Amino acid sequence: MPFRRVSPEKLSQGVVRQIERLILQGILRPGERLPAERDLAERLGVSRPSLREAIAELQEAGLLVTRAGAGIYVADVLGSAFSPALIRLFSRHDEAVDDYLDFRRDMEGLAAERAARLGSDTDLQVIETILRRMEAAHGKRDPAEESGLDAEFHMAIVEASHNTVMLHMMRAMFDLLRAGVFYNRQMLFQRRTTRVTLLDQHRAINAAIQAREPAAARKAVEAHLGYIQAELAEWRRAARHEEVARLRIEHERSR
Repeated sequence: MPFRRVSPEKLSQGVVRQIERLILQGILRPGERLPAERDLAERLGVSRPSLREAIAELQEAGLLVTRAGAGIYVADVLGSAFSPALIRLFSRHDEAVDDYLDFRRDMEGLAAERAARLGSDTDLQVIETILRRMEAAHGKRDPAEESGLDAEFHMAIVEASHNTVMLHMMRAMFDLLRAGVFYNRQMLFQRRTTRVTLLDQHRAINAAIQAREPAAARKAVEAHLGYIQAELAEWRRAARHEEVARLRIEHERSR
């Protein structure tokens, strides 16, 4: 008969499964520091030896890392999503930007659709809160803060979609964007008219999600990312024209 004796689960295994789940759900993020051992053991309701056993297993699995004198951190498991050679290739070719934005339009359109349909009231409140922070940053005219909140807004929508595969994939994509691999986000927020348009587009996305209108949410995201794609194409065109003009004036001065 295909039965075995039932034995109680070791406490350390319960800790392992809980931390694994928090990493999978994107609640514990890459690079995030875990609480001190005593505090964490108390929160989990386990002994420190059981906690150490669980931490050792998670370190062996590559999910946690110890930094000498600094504590235990969630490993940068997303950093390996793209090889260094591929990252360098992305950064050197303009067509990678268009492919990146096409990918985002498809994935984030789906995420917004799912968020409007499946997001909890708390999920939608997070999205709304970030939008209000974007509006405040817009008033201060701080491109760095606005662009950072832009990324947070889009990731909050992905989180509200409640698809863990999409969540980790999009986190990896946004890590490359933050590093300037595809383009400089702050550049988009330096022109006043563009800043106003981007904020209005984020308001439209938020409004559709808050109204729980999946199709409208997807359409608003697609329009927003299409606008960014057009703006970047125009910026690249202007940069090429400026380079030609610079060569002409240098040639004229040398005659």
